[in-house]
Amino acid sequence: MNLVKVYDLQTHIDDRGLLYEILRTDAEHKPEMNQVYLVKDRTRGVIRAFHKHEKMWDYFHIAAGSATFLFFKDKDSGFQKVVLDSRKPQVIAVPPTIWHGWMSLEDDTMLVSVGSTCYNPDKPDEERCKPDVLGNVWKVEAK
Repeated sequence: MNLVKVYDLQTHIDDRGLLYEILRTDAEHKPEMNQVYLVKDRTRGVIRAFHKHEKMWDYFHIAAGSATFLFFKDKDSGFQKVVLDSRKPQVIAVPPTIWHGWMSLEDDTMLVSVGSTCYNPDKPDEERCKPDVLGNVWKVEAK
């Protein structure tokens, strides 16, 4: 099930360090960008879930640490799971009407989020539900 697309980011590494572009308006997914924010979780296991938007696209990138993301259309249709790790730069493009949430897998995980529209507290384009709506899906399984 592919509800979202994950894009690998092209990196440039030299003796100075690492450089990569997270989003470009001329990229394949042609993001519309109107708001950028950073979320930092102090400890692993913090869950921020679930919500969806009717109009807004979300783009997510893990700048430090790692996180599990879950996406679903409705609670009975199954879900898509994506793990992002700052050691392999990627960005997730989340279209409108897809429920989404994430859990940090490491202490001090940092998420960069880009929205196609600005948040309006007087009329938020947002619907929320509880993080356990799909059951115990946040548990990290031993493999």
